Amino acid sequence: MKVSIIGTTGYGGGELIRLLRNHPIFTIHSIHTTRDEVPISDEYPHLSDIFEKRLEKVDPEKIAEQSQIVFLATPSGISGKLAASFADKNIQVVDLSGDLRLKNPEDYESWYKREPAAETLVSKAVYGLSEWNRESIQKSTLVANPGCFPTATLLGLAPVTIQNVINPASIIIDAKTGVSGAGRSLSKGMMFAEVNENLRIYKVNEHQHTPEIEQQLKLWNSGCGPITFNTHLLPITRGIMTTMYVQLTDNLNTAALIDLYKETYKDQPFVRIRKNGIYPSVKEVSGSNYCDIGLNADSRTGRLTIVSVIDNLMKGAAGQAVQNANIMNGLPETTGLEIVPLYP
Repeated sequence: MKVSIIGTTGYGGGELIRLLRNHPIFTIHSIHTTRDEVPISDEYPHLSDIFEKRLEKVDPEKIAEQSQIVFLATPSGISGKLAASFADKNIQVVDLSGDLRLKNPEDYESWYKREPAAETLVSKAVYGLSEWNRESIQKSTLVANPGCFPTATLLGLAPVTIQNVINPASIIIDAKTGVSGAGRSLSKGMMFAEVNENLRIYKVNEHQHTPEIEQQLKLWNSGCGPITFNTHLLPITRGIMTTMYVQLTDNLNTAALIDLYKETYKDQPFVRIRKNGIYPSVKEVSGSNYCDIGLNADSRTGRLTIVSVIDNLMKGAAGQAVQNANIMNGLPETTGLEIVPLYP
């Protein structure tokens, strides 16, 4: 199958090239940018003599004629418009931005500070949390790939939220990410001297991924409402760790909760549950599509601590996008993604 990528000069687009270059079914037919039409190796020298395609301008008509799938790895505010240009064409669309995730246009306008995409387009888009929305993804031609923080958070919270063994009003999420999550755009806060040997909280109580998490939690459990969600910048290149705190309503110990999570995710190849007393680190999923989860129920406070880690560019972006494309086309969802994490 021929695929096209729009937005290949960003980190998410670069990861899509890495994955699709080695995919046994999907073949990269074209790559596109709104910037200069140059060989991709000019942007990414590590692709020299490996992948020498030239960046092309975006032409939806031509892309739809030549490819069966298009990945939109462009920023929010751009992807929604591009997705609309493919709406009446015979092509599958996987959007890696936040433009199609929020069903309430007022939420998008409030949190993203931009004009929302057309409601008809948003209503058609399926939320691509692969492990939990597989049947809808299979039937869809338009998938809104989840955000990186929501992926790690929702996979960690899903079992206890759905089983209703927590107080949904007690959810607190402490999230940390590497600098690649901010993209390739230059900014003072991303300079080496600002990030190195530092740890900084940002977008306090106003991160745009907050309503995305709340929207899905509400679908799973009607008792869920506003959450406390805050993000921190780590002096590392890639990786996300979300540490979540919830009040248990049932008298469940750590062993019982680990059993619940293992049973829930027993048929999910990319979710790994740690043994009792063992907790995941970001290095253990680097470069892979895995989400690793560790648990601890504190009998003293009655709270459950959930630790969930992913690679923000993989399971949090390009990896999950390819996983969703596999599902859309009836392929084993592990196709092209059985990558051993990079360690150390």
